Amino acid sequence: MSAPHYLGLTWDHPRGYNALAAAAAALDPVRDGLSIAWSRQPLEGFESHPIDDLAARFDIVVIDHPHVGEAVAKDCFFALEDLFAAAEIAGWSTATIGPCLLSYRYAGRHWALPLDAATQVMACRPERLDEALPRTWDEVVTVARRRPVALSLAGPHAILSFMSLCVALGEPPASRDPGRFVSAETGTAALEIMAALAATTPDWTKPLNPIGLLEAMAQDADLALVPLVYGYVNYAAPADPARLAVRFADAPVVAGVGRPGSTLGGTGIAVSRRAEVTPALLDHLRWLMSSETQTAFIPAHDGQPSRRDAWADAAVNARWGGFYRDTAATLEAAWVRPRFHGYIPFQTRASAILREALSARTPAAATLARLQDAYAAARPDGAEI
Repeated sequence: MSAPHYLGLTWDHPRGYNALAAAAAALDPVRDGLSIAWSRQPLEGFESHPIDDLAARFDIVVIDHPHVGEAVAKDCFFALEDLFAAAEIAGWSTATIGPCLLSYRYAGRHWALPLDAATQVMACRPERLDEALPRTWDEVVTVARRRPVALSLAGPHAILSFMSLCVALGEPPASRDPGRFVSAETGTAALEIMAALAATTPDWTKPLNPIGLLEAMAQDADLALVPLVYGYVNYAAPADPARLAVRFADAPVVAGVGRPGSTLGGTGIAVSRRAEVTPALLDHLRWLMSSETQTAFIPAHDGQPSRRDAWADAAVNARWGGFYRDTAATLEAAWVRPRFHGYIPFQTRASAILREALSARTPAAATLARLQDAYAAARPDGAEI
């Protein structure tokens, strides 16, 4: 009997594809009992494509944790509890940095393995600054008066930046009342910071997603700082000598509060209900999550591991310009987005509202009212956040 052949889907970037493809290429169906072919989708599809469509076409799907509520509602994936022993899941929980595994827990079960860890951090070209790296949002606004500083506003990133500012201000969205997106006080303060920065953000940066912003910095564009952008280790130590290294640092804080405001990203591997689950497949997933793989194989193939020991490893940090050491504190404190069924459309709508408001200089009260209406319309009554 031939070994099962699995179709996998990941996202189209070296960080999302290279390690998985290399691992699949090393499989011998006779020796290992399986083969895997990985396809890729653009970052925008990864962030917003209907998850049930992907689960119907692929056996293994790399997902973004805000899709979990939708996936549970549509019965797309196996829960980890149906595939692995409780002790294994507990071990991954202990070993994984920050809330990465927790982000895939919804409705009392886990729905993906945290292969990759990321969150919003600060990115800069230090030689373009005439002062030390800013540590607070007030300092970021000060830098923006003298140097090109960009907000990440494209796609879903406008609302992600807003939510991270609310976290830095001490009130993560929906934390005081699940039915209330954010208080007027916190929301107004976050909008004031965004408005101050949006007023000086270079127009050419506004359509760029995080990869586009980091590409521009690596290609020596006139951009000194992006205070909140999802960290990509690939830009910290580029292989191409013609490209410049981007320095990454912890996300800014609000003076007197102290928590870096950052919204968790990263990716997880989910097993579709269409897949033939075999011991060989589970062993391959275990191998991807192992300390050896996460500390050696994945970083060597442009990936961004999820294990805490990999982020603390001296050799990994030496190879990648200290990226992991310099941003680990932000990842440990990162905030997990809502995951209810309906959150993804809200994220899209809320980002459009914010872009419109920042462009038109709409008063904060009106903007917050529109965000609240969009949130209330998207979240089912009584739904888990």
